[in-house]
Amino acid sequence: MTPTGFRPSLLRRVLRVLAIVACLPYISLKVAWVAGGELGIPAGSELLEHPTLLAVANSLSVLADVVVVVLALLLTQEWGLRVRAWLLAFPMWAATGLLTPIVAGYPAQLAVALFTGDERAAAPKEPFLDDWVFAVVYGGFILQGLTLGTLFVLYARDRWGRVWRGRLGELSARTSGPGVRAVALAGAVVALLPAAVQLIWLSGSTTGLSARRAAERDPDFYVLSAVHLAFLVAAVVFTLLLVLRRPTRLGVRPVLALAWVSTGAMGCWGAYMSLVALQPETDVAKQVPALAQLSYAGQMITGFLLAACVALFLRRRSAAA
Repeated sequence: MTPTGFRPSLLRRVLRVLAIVACLPYISLKVAWVAGGELGIPAGSELLEHPTLLAVANSLSVLADVVVVVLALLLTQEWGLRVRAWLLAFPMWAATGLLTPIVAGYPAQLAVALFTGDERAAAPKEPFLDDWVFAVVYGGFILQGLTLGTLFVLYARDRWGRVWRGRLGELSARTSGPGVRAVALAGAVVALLPAAVQLIWLSGSTTGLSARRAAERDPDFYVLSAVHLAFLVAAVVFTLLLVLRRPTRLGVRPVLALAWVSTGAMGCWGAYMSLVALQPETDVAKQVPALAQLSYAGQMITGFLLAACVALFLRRRSAAA
């Protein structure tokens, strides 16, 4: 652990400032909307149909970004070194899971838009938010993800660097017993449903899509489906590699990092989409079909089951180290 009297390096201070600054546009927009403002919301947007729900959702969003600010401070201050591991690990896992798909997906959407000449990429066809809002908010999310992720890697290297040293074949069998392997296998089985649904959507089928969503399919839709499928596969593959300790010559660090990121992406985005899908909707064309709801729930369950395996691995590995 870094000794008492810890002073963050120039790099860490710069990253901390960037992470906090990146939160300001999002927080400012959300606060304005909670206060009743309509900055960036076009006339006729469905966001204006449920003002109470909008205020509650935006208030929760503000709190989530405040957590990012707290994490940026925690990762660069001496008092942050005394925070209990589990109290830091869960919000960092959630932040990583929520931000990484945006870091990967939004630039891919822009690249596809540039290639196809679609000027409205990454924005829905019906009025929802002004185009500039997506650029500002997602740009902020990408900066948050890159800066916060880098700060966490630097922090974890100082505090827990011994946990990810070595190769998979050098790990003790105690790091992943039969129970952990059984949970990982259960997560892999649950993942079959959302994986199949994403493949169906990527093939062009509208099965499991609402009438509105089916009508609005565009390159963005297929990019997002591909991103979710990629993270789902990565979560299963790298968690299984970790708990099976195979192949023996593969380094612990890349496997653990990819398992951490991908399980967070599946668990957190699956939970978010499940909550969105469960919101009451009177318009039949917008109602989320049962198959899509099951797919989102499957992503969430897969993510949390596999994340539990990663958490147990880290706990046992830390104790052994």
